[in-house]
Amino acid sequence: MNIRSIVVYLLIILTLAGCGVKTSGEKETEIIAAKEAVGMISVDNVILVDARSSMDYKKGHIDGAVNVSRANIVVNTPYPNMLCPPEQLEKVMKEKGISNTSTVVIYDSNKNMDSARLWWTLKIYGHDNVKVVSGGLDALIKTGLTVSTAVKKIDAGIFKSSELRTEMLALKKEIKDQINTPDTNTVIIDTRSLEEYNEGTIPGSILLDFNGNNFTDQTYKPANQIQIRYLEEDIDYNDTIIMFCKTSIRGAQTYLALYNAGYRNLKLYDGAWVEWSASPANPVFKPETRVFQIDSSDNS
Repeated sequence: MNIRSIVVYLLIILTLAGCGVKTSGEKETEIIAAKEAVGMISVDNVILVDARSSMDYKKGHIDGAVNVSRANIVVNTPYPNMLCPPEQLEKVMKEKGISNTSTVVIYDSNKNMDSARLWWTLKIYGHDNVKVVSGGLDALIKTGLTVSTAVKKIDAGIFKSSELRTEMLALKKEIKDQINTPDTNTVIIDTRSLEEYNEGTIPGSILLDFNGNNFTDQTYKPANQIQIRYLEEDIDYNDTIIMFCKTSIRGAQTYLALYNAGYRNLKLYDGAWVEWSASPANPVFKPETRVFQIDSSDNS
């Protein structure tokens, strides 16, 4: 066992003992239990947001929730599910009665993926007062909240995006730079399934399926268990962690899990696998096959 492995082992023991591990940010600030959400949504200026599709919302949602679907906060050019421009987010937030002073509490029924993607979108444009309900719709229903098909009457909000937080975003060039000149303190995580990973991945990436961040009831695992999961892969708060999946919806779910566990050097590769695999100039790693040479002239 090498020195780093010993250190990781000791950190895991300390975490299990309740001592925790050093992180670069405050822990357990972003993900809340359904019972906590129930207490929050009765307070003025707290907006409950259903992040499911508009069709699912119309079939039934938590009474009083407004709908902000994935389609509302992405653009599909040049690739699917890309981060929307600030003016699009501003328009949607205003229409849904959300202001810069609002506390936004989000739920979904999709393993926390769409809630996390909306959380990340709001964060990257400067709105920090946002929480995600662990376990989503099912967890809220279990608390006794009423499901309704009624659409809440909404007064327009006053919402202005801040400057894009570029430190939360990874571009293709950064991925290429990491492949060409690896930084030992930078980690690329593929959050897709084992089957997808085996079909091809970004060279040097580590497979950590986003499902591993959840319990079977789709609630998020607590911060100490998230820390242990990533420490077991020698990933700690000192590392810059870049996440991706097919279109970085699952990647956003991992981003939130790590942020909530106190990690701050996090980046989401928004172009994700659809962008990376679209160009033959980008190398692809497949198990037991070679890595194709990168075209260093393509730095877009």
